[in-house]
Amino acid sequence: MLHSVPRLAPVEEVLEIHVGIADYKVTGKPHRLITVGLGSCVGVSLYDPGTGIGGLLHVMLPEAQQTDGTPKPAKYADTGIPVLVEALRREGAALRRLEAKLAGGAQMFAGADEKFLFNIGSRNAEVARRVLKSLGIRIVAEDVGGTSGRTMILDTATGQVIIRMLGAKVKVI
Repeated sequence: MLHSVPRLAPVEEVLEIHVGIADYKVTGKPHRLITVGLGSCVGVSLYDPGTGIGGLLHVMLPEAQQTDGTPKPAKYADTGIPVLVEALRREGAALRRLEAKLAGGAQMFAGADEKFLFNIGSRNAEVARRVLKSLGIRIVAEDVGGTSGRTMILDTATGQVIIRMLGAKVKVI
């Protein structure tokens, strides 16, 4: 007896989309958004669990200076996060459902004079927290500080964020 084999719907390929420094990416598909080199920089992932829409931002500095014209808003936490939120909303995400996760913000020069380096890592994280709070977006997890760089991966199929650090176990937040 012959049995017919059911035809399966095509499985969408999961892409790995790289997010550069001072940049962001948004997707409504089950992909992985990846940013590497989070030393003093901070990665901000925003995810809407109701739609599966997510975005990842790689912030380099805490605040844009009024005199620089902010040609690249994703470079700064105070201008990049609102730009990411707007891109997510255009894609169909709901502001009220967005969940944030942060990574990075390390002090990359252990033993260096914090005043000399302006403590950029912790300032990046603090400004990101402040901006998210002002937008009503709750931070559900973070992996910030320390003295090691990180890679941050947002899996938009699950909303999980994977953190990789040299010489450390992989973390899922």
